[in-house]
Amino acid sequence: MIVGRNTDRLGEAGVARAAIESLAENFSDGIIAPAFWLAVAGLVGGALYKATNMADLMIGHRTPRYAAFGWAAARLDDLINLPASRLAAFFLVLAAVVTGASPGGALRAARRDASRHRSPNAGWPEAAIAGALGLQLAGPHVYGDDAFMGDCRRAATVADISRAPAVPCRLRGVVAGAPGDFPQLARLSRRSRSMCRVRWSPRVSRIRSISAS
Repeated sequence: MIVGRNTDRLGEAGVARAAIESLAENFSDGIIAPAFWLAVAGLVGGALYKATNMADLMIGHRTPRYAAFGWAAARLDDLINLPASRLAAFFLVLAAVVTGASPGGALRAARRDASRHRSPNAGWPEAAIAGALGLQLAGPHVYGDDAFMGDCRRAATVADISRAPAVPCRLRGVVAGAPGDFPQLARLSRRSRSMCRVRWSPRVSRIRSISAS
Protein backbone atom coordinates (compact mmCIF):
# COMPACT_ATOMS: atom_id res chain seq x y z
CA MET A 1 0.00 0.00 0.00
CA ILE A 2 1.14 3.53 -0.77
CA VAL A 3 -1.08 6.54 0.07
CA GLY A 4 -4.19 4.37 0.04
CA ARG A 5 -3.42 2.47 -3.15
CA ASN A 6 -2.78 -1.18 -3.83
CA THR A 7 0.63 -1.21 -5.51
CA ASP A 8 -0.15 -4.50 -7.28
CA ARG A 9 -2.64 -2.61 -9.44
CA LEU A 10 -0.54 0.49 -10.16
CA GLY A 11 1.26 1.21 -13.40
CA GLU A 12 4.14 3.65 -13.79
CA ALA A 13 1.83 6.68 -13.85
CA GLY A 14 0.02 5.51 -10.72
CA VAL A 15 3.24 4.97 -8.80
CA ALA A 16 4.57 8.36 -9.90
CA ARG A 17 1.35 10.09 -8.82
CA ALA A 18 1.36 8.29 -5.47
CA ALA A 19 5.01 9.24 -4.85
CA ILE A 20 4.28 12.94 -5.42
CA GLU A 21 1.22 12.78 -3.16
CA SER A 22 3.33 11.15 -0.45
CA LEU A 23 5.93 13.91 -0.79
CA ALA A 24 3.28 16.61 -0.42
CA GLU A 25 1.65 14.97 2.62
CA ASN A 26 4.99 14.34 4.32
CA PHE A 27 6.07 17.93 3.72
CA SER A 28 3.00 18.98 5.71
CA ASP A 29 2.96 16.25 8.38
CA GLY A 30 6.69 15.69 8.74
CA ILE A 31 8.16 19.19 8.37
CA ILE A 32 5.63 22.02 8.67
CA ALA A 33 3.39 20.55 11.40
CA PRO A 34 6.19 19.61 13.85
CA ALA A 35 7.83 23.00 13.29
CA PHE A 36 4.50 24.75 13.90
CA TRP A 37 3.79 22.95 17.17
CA LEU A 38 7.37 23.36 18.38
CA ALA A 39 7.10 27.08 17.74
CA VAL A 40 3.69 27.34 19.42
CA ALA A 41 4.15 25.05 22.43
CA GLY A 42 7.85 24.22 22.62
CA LEU A 43 9.31 20.76 23.02
CA VAL A 44 6.19 19.47 24.81
CA GLY A 45 3.99 20.58 21.93
CA GLY A 46 6.29 18.97 19.39
CA ALA A 47 6.42 15.70 21.35
CA LEU A 48 2.65 15.56 21.77
CA TYR A 49 2.18 16.24 18.07
CA LYS A 50 4.53 13.42 17.06
CA ALA A 51 2.87 11.01 19.51
CA THR A 52 -0.56 11.78 18.06
CA ASN A 53 0.71 11.58 14.50
CA MET A 54 2.38 8.22 15.20
CA ALA A 55 -0.83 6.86 16.72
CA ASP A 56 -2.69 7.87 13.56
CA LEU A 57 -0.06 6.19 11.38
CA MET A 58 -0.26 2.97 13.38
CA ILE A 59 -3.99 2.55 14.02
CA GLY A 60 -5.87 5.36 12.27
CA HIS A 61 -6.79 3.27 9.23
CA ARG A 62 -10.17 3.01 7.51
CA THR A 63 -10.23 -0.76 7.53
CA PRO A 64 -12.56 -3.14 9.38
CA ARG A 65 -9.74 -4.02 11.76
CA TYR A 66 -8.96 -0.43 12.82
CA ALA A 67 -12.05 1.62 11.95
CA ALA A 68 -13.43 1.78 15.49
CA PHE A 69 -10.20 1.37 17.47
CA GLY A 70 -8.27 4.06 15.59
CA TRP A 71 -11.11 6.55 15.14
CA ALA A 72 -10.06 8.87 17.99
CA ALA A 73 -6.40 8.94 16.90
CA ALA A 74 -7.36 9.72 13.31
CA ARG A 75 -9.77 12.52 14.24
CA LEU A 76 -7.31 14.10 16.70
CA ASP A 77 -4.58 13.99 14.07
CA ASP A 78 -6.95 15.70 11.63
CA LEU A 79 -7.58 18.44 14.17
CA ILE A 80 -3.98 19.23 15.08
CA ASN A 81 -2.91 19.24 11.42
CA LEU A 82 -5.49 21.83 10.34
CA PRO A 83 -3.14 24.87 10.62
CA ALA A 84 -0.06 23.11 9.23
CA SER A 85 -1.77 21.79 6.11
CA ARG A 86 -2.90 25.31 5.16
CA LEU A 87 0.56 26.67 5.88
CA ALA A 88 2.11 23.91 3.76
CA ALA A 89 -0.09 24.88 0.81
CA PHE A 90 0.86 28.53 1.27
CA PHE A 91 4.58 27.70 1.35
CA LEU A 92 4.25 25.50 -1.73
CA VAL A 93 2.69 28.40 -3.62
CA LEU A 94 5.64 30.60 -2.56
CA ALA A 95 8.14 27.92 -3.54
CA ALA A 96 6.56 27.60 -6.97
CA VAL A 97 7.62 31.21 -7.63
CA VAL A 98 11.32 30.42 -7.24
CA THR A 99 11.37 26.96 -8.84
CA GLY A 100 9.87 27.82 -12.21
CA ALA A 101 6.66 25.96 -11.37
CA SER A 102 3.24 27.61 -11.55
CA PRO A 103 2.34 29.64 -8.44
CA GLY A 104 -0.94 30.68 -10.03
CA GLY A 105 -1.82 27.08 -10.74
CA ALA A 106 -0.85 26.07 -7.20
CA LEU A 107 -3.00 28.79 -5.62
CA ARG A 108 -5.93 28.13 -7.91
CA ALA A 109 -5.89 24.38 -7.31
CA ALA A 110 -5.55 24.76 -3.55
CA ARG A 111 -8.45 27.20 -3.30
CA ARG A 112 -10.70 25.20 -5.59
CA ASP A 113 -9.87 21.56 -4.90
CA ALA A 114 -8.54 21.19 -1.34
CA SER A 115 -11.99 21.18 0.26
CA ARG A 116 -13.13 18.44 -2.16
CA HIS A 117 -10.63 15.95 -0.71
CA ARG A 118 -12.04 13.45 1.79
CA SER A 119 -9.26 14.40 4.21
CA PRO A 120 -9.59 17.87 5.80
CA ASN A 121 -5.83 18.31 5.49
CA ALA A 122 -4.22 16.19 2.75
CA GLY A 123 -6.01 18.05 -0.01
CA TRP A 124 -4.20 21.33 0.70
CA PRO A 125 -0.58 20.31 -0.01
CA GLU A 126 -1.67 17.80 -2.68
CA ALA A 127 -3.74 20.37 -4.56
CA ALA A 128 -0.99 22.99 -4.28
CA ILE A 129 1.75 20.74 -5.66
CA ALA A 130 -0.61 19.39 -8.35
CA GLY A 131 -1.32 22.91 -9.53
CA ALA A 132 2.35 23.90 -9.33
CA LEU A 133 3.46 20.94 -11.47
CA GLY A 134 0.50 20.88 -13.85
CA LEU A 135 -0.72 17.45 -12.73
CA GLN A 136 -3.85 15.81 -11.44
CA LEU A 137 -3.33 14.01 -8.13
CA ALA A 138 -5.54 12.04 -5.72
CA GLY A 139 -8.47 10.22 -7.34
CA PRO A 140 -9.47 6.57 -6.68
CA HIS A 141 -8.19 4.93 -3.47
CA VAL A 142 -8.84 1.56 -1.88
CA TYR A 143 -10.87 3.45 0.74
CA GLY A 144 -13.13 4.93 -1.95
CA ASP A 145 -13.00 7.39 -4.82
CA ASP A 146 -11.57 10.81 -4.05
CA ALA A 147 -11.81 14.03 -6.04
CA PHE A 148 -8.90 14.84 -8.31
CA MET A 149 -6.62 17.68 -7.26
CA GLY A 150 -5.52 19.92 -10.13
CA ASP A 151 -6.98 20.20 -13.62
CA CYS A 152 -4.17 19.34 -16.01
CA ARG A 153 -2.78 16.07 -17.37
CA ARG A 154 -3.52 13.00 -15.27
CA ALA A 155 -0.58 10.75 -16.19
CA ALA A 156 2.34 11.62 -13.92
CA THR A 157 5.75 10.40 -15.09
CA VAL A 158 9.16 9.60 -13.65
CA ALA A 159 10.28 13.08 -14.69
CA ASP A 160 7.60 14.58 -12.45
CA ILE A 161 9.05 12.72 -9.46
CA SER A 162 12.36 14.47 -10.21
CA ARG A 163 10.64 17.86 -10.41
CA ALA A 164 8.45 17.53 -7.33
CA PRO A 165 11.08 17.69 -4.52
CA ALA A 166 12.43 20.97 -5.88
CA VAL A 167 9.26 22.76 -4.77
CA PRO A 168 9.21 21.97 -1.02
CA CYS A 169 13.02 21.77 -0.82
CA ARG A 170 13.27 25.45 -1.65
CA LEU A 171 11.61 26.05 1.71
CA ARG A 172 14.01 24.18 3.95
CA GLY A 173 15.44 27.54 5.04
CA VAL A 174 12.10 28.40 6.63
CA VAL A 175 12.69 25.69 9.21
CA ALA A 176 16.43 26.33 9.47
CA GLY A 177 15.78 30.04 10.04
CA ALA A 178 13.29 29.58 12.88
CA PRO A 179 13.65 31.79 15.98
CA GLY A 180 16.61 31.02 18.21
CA ASP A 181 14.29 30.26 21.09
CA PHE A 182 13.57 26.91 19.44
CA PRO A 183 16.94 25.22 18.80
CA GLN A 184 15.19 21.85 18.61
CA LEU A 185 14.01 22.86 15.12
CA ALA A 186 17.54 22.11 13.89
CA ARG A 187 16.64 18.43 13.68
CA LEU A 188 13.74 19.22 11.39
CA SER A 189 16.07 21.28 9.24
CA ARG A 190 18.40 18.31 8.90
CA ARG A 191 15.45 16.07 8.04
CA SER A 192 14.32 18.44 5.30
CA ARG A 193 17.86 18.57 3.88
CA SER A 194 18.05 14.76 3.77
CA MET A 195 14.72 14.69 1.90
CA CYS A 196 16.19 17.09 -0.64
CA ARG A 197 19.26 14.89 -1.26
CA VAL A 198 17.17 12.34 -3.13
CA ARG A 199 17.19 11.95 -6.89
CA TRP A 200 15.05 9.71 -9.07
CA SER A 201 16.98 7.67 -11.60
CA PRO A 202 14.81 6.92 -14.65
CA ARG A 203 17.41 4.50 -16.00
CA VAL A 204 17.19 2.06 -13.08
CA SER A 205 13.71 3.09 -11.87
CA ARG A 206 14.70 3.47 -8.26
CA ILE A 207 15.46 6.28 -5.84
CA ARG A 208 19.12 7.00 -5.34
CA SER A 209 20.71 9.26 -2.74
CA ILE A 210 23.09 11.89 -4.05
CA SER A 211 25.22 11.57 -0.96
CA ALA A 212 25.90 7.93 -1.80
CA SER A 213 27.33 8.78 -5.20
